[in-house]
Amino acid sequence: MRELTERALNLAEVQGAGYADIRIVRRESQGITVKNGVVEALSSSENQGFGVRVVVDGAWGFASSAYLKPAEVDRVTALAVQIAKASALVKTRDVDLGPPVVHIATYRTPVEVDPFAVSLEKKIELLLAADEAMRRAKGVKVAKGNMAFIREHKIFANTEGSFIEQEIIESGAGLEATAVGEDDVQRRSYPNSFGRHQGTAGYEFIEALDLAGNAGRIAEEAVALLTAPQCPSGTMTVILGAAQLALQVHESCGHPVELDRVFGTEASYAGTSFLTAEKLGKFRYGSEIVNITADATVPGGLGTFGYDDEGVPAQRTPIVREGIFVGYLTSRETAAMLGRQSNGAMRADGWNRIPLIRMTNINLEPGEWDFEDLIADTDDGIYMEMNKSWSIDDKRLNFQFGTEIAYQIKKGKLGQMYKNATYTGITPQFWADCDAICNEKYWSMWSTPNCGKGQPSQIARVGHGTAPARFRNVRVGVMK
Repeated sequence: MRELTERALNLAEVQGAGYADIRIVRRESQGITVKNGVVEALSSSENQGFGVRVVVDGAWGFASSAYLKPAEVDRVTALAVQIAKASALVKTRDVDLGPPVVHIATYRTPVEVDPFAVSLEKKIELLLAADEAMRRAKGVKVAKGNMAFIREHKIFANTEGSFIEQEIIESGAGLEATAVGEDDVQRRSYPNSFGRHQGTAGYEFIEALDLAGNAGRIAEEAVALLTAPQCPSGTMTVILGAAQLALQVHESCGHPVELDRVFGTEASYAGTSFLTAEKLGKFRYGSEIVNITADATVPGGLGTFGYDDEGVPAQRTPIVREGIFVGYLTSRETAAMLGRQSNGAMRADGWNRIPLIRMTNINLEPGEWDFEDLIADTDDGIYMEMNKSWSIDDKRLNFQFGTEIAYQIKKGKLGQMYKNATYTGITPQFWADCDAICNEKYWSMWSTPNCGKGQPSQIARVGHGTAPARFRNVRVGVMK
């Protein structure tokens, strides 16, 4: 492989590139879905290819191919150079990547049990056991479970002298019970909604979820929701569970700090951001207890790796400190525009896509509260957990979220179950009203394995560390 990378980089320089890099990627994936006692789907795939980026005459060019042959490397590299030269004719400014990035390194996801070494039969047996436990609940009409595994081997090299090999391994699983009544349908998920919970880990990640042990509980909750009252409406105190808060962080914290959105290069597809450049270091994003960190080094996080797809090391980056907005997610090019260096947030969804600024693990740092004490300290409010729906504007400012389940909090105790809970807010006002966050005992990593961005579309897998937190003056339900 080193011969191919050197060939591409040397040719790019000979043909006029001031900078070039090449990524060679091999991805292996496996998916299993069961539904109502039957294996509904099995998938297994493997693909391999390479992509070459170049800067010529101050402009980018990119080309890729699935054929790892010397002649094809030459053709693709030359094509990337031609595209860059054409792009330079309409450029508005020269590409500036800042200081050189030079690393010769290897990285591998720490795993205890290789998920691809575990038999298909064992995985299916576990999913069917959980499926059966869900279907024991009278009223559950659809029981689904799934597992997904990914192994990605990546080689990165650039003309500055970097050569990096990485192996990233991911494992994930999830359950979903759907209960049907005479005039209602309700769903409960475990451990996360919209498919599954996933992390950079081996099969031990699946075993720790205890799918079969939790299947009966979520099925009973789905049935109970059919006869539960509607969540009340009004302005009230809300405590968000960790899983729901993870998506809140994803949508209203992670996306607006992507610096390419701020500069408008995502405007046509994913929108821009309310966190414009003049706010950096000055804008009050939330209350003084709100501290948010982008951390690509957290063990098991879905946004954890060794080096990004520009060869920049994984790192911890402050995003919000004591409520003040202090940092973006950056690439080498966008960071240079602010006079900074990249914090390693560039990732591509495969060999045939250019890297984009993507979230790593965007974490709300833990506070000081025990969960039981937080409930006891809340005289009147609503506890909401597990996302059911979401909507947020293209600047990530105005939002509405719905949750699968909610509970009344009255005189410091959890009470009546509610269904169809929703809440809405404006991002900085919402986070300014955060007055309590649970401590590290209740803090855990959650995953968003399906984050979309870019044209052509790319799917990223990102993480969020959260603990339950309390928010005052939240608009809940349908306001008249």
